[in-house]
Amino acid sequence: MIFAAVAAAIFVGDFFLKRYMEKHMGFGKGKPVCGGRVLLRKYHNHGAAFNFLERRPGLVKGLCGGLLLALGVTWAAQLRKKGRPGMLLGLSFLLGGGGSNLYDRLAKGYVVDYFSFQTPFKRLNRIVFNISDFFIFAGSILAAIARK
Repeated sequence: MIFAAVAAAIFVGDFFLKRYMEKHMGFGKGKPVCGGRVLLRKYHNHGAAFNFLERRPGLVKGLCGGLLLALGVTWAAQLRKKGRPGMLLGLSFLLGGGGSNLYDRLAKGYVVDYFSFQTPFKRLNRIVFNISDFFIFAGSILAAIARK
């Protein structure tokens, strides 16, 4: 079950990165890496992406849990079909990333984000991500492409 291993690796990898950042990085402090192109910094996101619905954490937890459940059912159904590796990989990315972020929401009440890009665009520089966010984005694109 390579696809289950992919989802688990994303979940576990991001779990330990978040744990490290929680223990070793203070708020308001940033550490430039990759030649200053990336800034490591801790941020607690109480809402969905871009703090959407941050004042409604219960709703965010419910929506994310429902979406993750639907993704899990879809993933299990796709396992039975032959010749759908792109779709399964995309869904595995979504499950691993979404599962990690949902775990944070349920266990801590917020998602730990820990890096941002340093670009000429000030608005983009303010956005703080975690690895799960990238797998959710990549999984969405891959599943949409593989759907056809």
